[in-house]
Amino acid sequence: MVRQSDITRVELQSGNIQKIADFIAEETPLHLFVNNTFWATILCSPDNLKELAVGHLLSEGVLKSIEEIDEVELKENQENACYVKLKHGIKAEDRVKLSKLHSRVIPSACGSASPYQYTGVTPRVPLTLKVKAQVIFESVKQLNFKALGFRQTGGLHVAAIYRADGSLVALAEDVGRHNAVDKVIGMAALNNVRFDECFLASSGRLSGDMTFKAARVGIQVIASLAAALSSGIEAAEKTNVTLVGFVRGKRLNIYTVPQRVIF
Repeated sequence: MVRQSDITRVELQSGNIQKIADFIAEETPLHLFVNNTFWATILCSPDNLKELAVGHLLSEGVLKSIEEIDEVELKENQENACYVKLKHGIKAEDRVKLSKLHSRVIPSACGSASPYQYTGVTPRVPLTLKVKAQVIFESVKQLNFKALGFRQTGGLHVAAIYRADGSLVALAEDVGRHNAVDKVIGMAALNNVRFDECFLASSGRLSGDMTFKAARVGIQVIASLAAALSSGIEAAEKTNVTLVGFVRGKRLNIYTVPQRVIF
């Protein structure tokens, strides 16, 4: 996920020029298949790739639950592919065709945002979770301390899933904010965590694709160090997700469904 590279550092004020070793965030393509049907190529950080594959397929609605998975096979090195094999009787080709996202590349910068997310069946989460504002604040604050890769490189996003009491369930870093979210969703799902009892924390902007990913697996609250985008607010209103941004500096902004946050 992180490697060293020789660079030339220039200090403009002093005019000092140094050749030093610096840490660089790695980015690699992961070719994802459902059975033997190609789904997408994801540009991502090369760690937790099985969890990324599972979380991505869940958050994009290709998988309904991990109970549909028979096996996850990761082939690294030259092929760098992950094959998610479904149980007998589940037609992977039909799932891929219905998704309208067959044969595509998902860049680390922009994620999977596209008009398809605003059409068709919109997931809508229930109003059952309650989380203390202080728990949300402290949980998001912890991201800065737990994100070792970000501190080394400045080039990674971090995401985490916490229970309502603030206990950590899963944490991951990636060059893409949406990939980091998929990784923690995959980690939690593979450990049979109930998403309706948890909230998602992220370092990335709260966009429409991030909101839909959470809603599809039943996460009711998303909190971030960063701002909410108009697409994120629109998606949160449609899915009944609580969106909390700018969680820093002893404050937080609640954009939608504030009833879930206890003061």
